Amino acid sequence: MYQHQLMQKVKFTNRDTLGFYSTVRSRVDDYFKTNNISKFANGAMYLKTVIILGGVVGTYALIISNILTPLGMLGAAIVLGVFKALTGFNVCHDAIHGSYSDNKMVNHLLSYTFYILGANVYIWSITHNQVHHTYTNIPGHDEDIEVAPGIIRLSPLDKINKMQKYQHIYGFLVYGLASLFWVFRKDYKKFFQKKIGDSWDNTKHPAIEYFNLFFFKLLYYFLFIGLPLYLLPISFGQFLIGFLMMHLAQGLVLGLVFQLAHVVEGTAFPEVDVNGNIDEVWAIHQMYTTADFSRKSPIAAFICGGLNMQIEHHLFPKICHIHYPQLSAIVQSTAEEFNIPYIENKTFIQALGSHYRMLKKFGYDEFK
Repeated sequence: MYQHQLMQKVKFTNRDTLGFYSTVRSRVDDYFKTNNISKFANGAMYLKTVIILGGVVGTYALIISNILTPLGMLGAAIVLGVFKALTGFNVCHDAIHGSYSDNKMVNHLLSYTFYILGANVYIWSITHNQVHHTYTNIPGHDEDIEVAPGIIRLSPLDKINKMQKYQHIYGFLVYGLASLFWVFRKDYKKFFQKKIGDSWDNTKHPAIEYFNLFFFKLLYYFLFIGLPLYLLPISFGQFLIGFLMMHLAQGLVLGLVFQLAHVVEGTAFPEVDVNGNIDEVWAIHQMYTTADFSRKSPIAAFICGGLNMQIEHHLFPKICHIHYPQLSAIVQSTAEEFNIPYIENKTFIQALGSHYRMLKKFGYDEFK
């Protein structure tokens, strides 16, 4: 979506001599051609979009209407936080990748729902679409494994401190608080820092993005702070509790789903050599650094927006996630055929346990 310049480009030096990526791509293409279906959103996706965005608007309107008791507002605030996270997974994520629709304007308009989360579309397109998808799990380059530097350690190359010895205990709370950090600090910090990771030149931004950064942040503060305080007969303390709980719910849901895809047992954290090279093919690199969970669960597919099938998403980010359950069988069988790992946790609970053990490994176990 946006053009930036790499300062020292990380290179995947090996060629796909096995033919894995070309084979799996061909088989996925054949699936769509044989079934005569589009790679973009379908009726089920449109319905899901209406349900989730309707949940955001409806819950927000219910809170603002002042027909609920303070306790009811608190419950609604938590539900609103969950719906906002689901919007991120199911609507904006596809739209920003350009995979929701073959119409660029539709993707552009739906990407604006990302501002509902209090986040910035432009910065996300760089840190996630460009950097994370290219340099997945490469320490120093993939900032998705730098959730809270100095507090949470998600890479074997990160410095370790005494506090991180207990990160398996407090880590999930930090994921919830990360949503607040995103709204009030992260986007500003990322926007104005000179580079993202060790290689992404972040010094030149389109003029319109300066406006978008501040305008949509102020709009978010107005809608979720100013307007409730003005309209609702609640104390500032009551508002603060509701606002905090909304973000804890939003941040926890977002954080768990993202981390269960890359920081679980079996995933790799490759290092670049002195010349900035990774001795691997990009597509196979994705297979070593990414994991699926609950991929056969319709409930998980609906909630996670395909992010529980991150292997398929990383290989085919331009395909709408509504198709990932069908594609996963193709990718898995092809990986087995080429003797390439297909990392998977069968259930959410298994993935959660695996991530917990990784938090403990990178904190407590390595501190001893």
